Amino acid sequence: MTYQPIVAGSGLVAWNFLQRTMDTQTKAFESSPVIQRDLDYFEENIKNVETADDLANDRRLLRITLGAYGLDEDVNNTFFMKKILEEGSQAPDSLANKMADKRYLALAEDFGFGDLGGPWHKSDSFVANIKEQYTTRQFEIAVGEQDESLRLALNAVRELEEISVSGSSDTTKWFSVLGSPPLRSVMEQTFNLPSSFGALDLDKQLEVFRGRMEKLTGDSEISQFVGEDAQQKLVDRYLIMSQINTSQGLSGGQIALTLLQY
Repeated sequence: MTYQPIVAGSGLVAWNFLQRTMDTQTKAFESSPVIQRDLDYFEENIKNVETADDLANDRRLLRITLGAYGLDEDVNNTFFMKKILEEGSQAPDSLANKMADKRYLALAEDFGFGDLGGPWHKSDSFVANIKEQYTTRQFEIAVGEQDESLRLALNAVRELEEISVSGSSDTTKWFSVLGSPPLRSVMEQTFNLPSSFGALDLDKQLEVFRGRMEKLTGDSEISQFVGEDAQQKLVDRYLIMSQINTSQGLSGGQIALTLLQY
């Protein structure tokens, strides 16, 4: 049986409760028998994998692997995933490099089946990293079963921290944000952008996002999200907009009063 995270209330109330209890809840989740069995299975079997085909043909191992990258829904797309893994990340024309969703590139890069010097999946540090990623993302999924907006908020904080400390330029960091479907969803809802926004020229989208971000936090760069203040401003705004769009949790007066802070 898997530990079910406790979500008290909704919106900002639920978020603040989750933050206060995060350490206790994540430890309980990781210790649950279902998660432990998956972690043990991955550790015991990943070092026996020699090729991308080996990984793709072990459904349980593939499920855990994809779960570590937030690609759970691709578990039945074995041919596609094998191609992502086999072609690697170094060739500009590899399938992973062609995908707008950069989670595929991260997967191909980390395993390195198709890359010079790879693969790299047998080291202890690699195994530990995948286990940590899997536990984190599965906890987010469990939270999302009760409140999807909280799941997306957790994911946004985690991804923005990772992107913010990368050595890339700020423009590249922004493109990483736009290349992550769940993170992009948070940004679009935070800034109340229409569904047609994604059809605009990418440079125009970037200009709009930067302008909206600077208005919200006083800084247009993604590197600011190494700090908790910027993270909190974004999450607060996202959860408020999420409640407005679903007409739950806040009265009209409360919404108006809260929005005046921004």
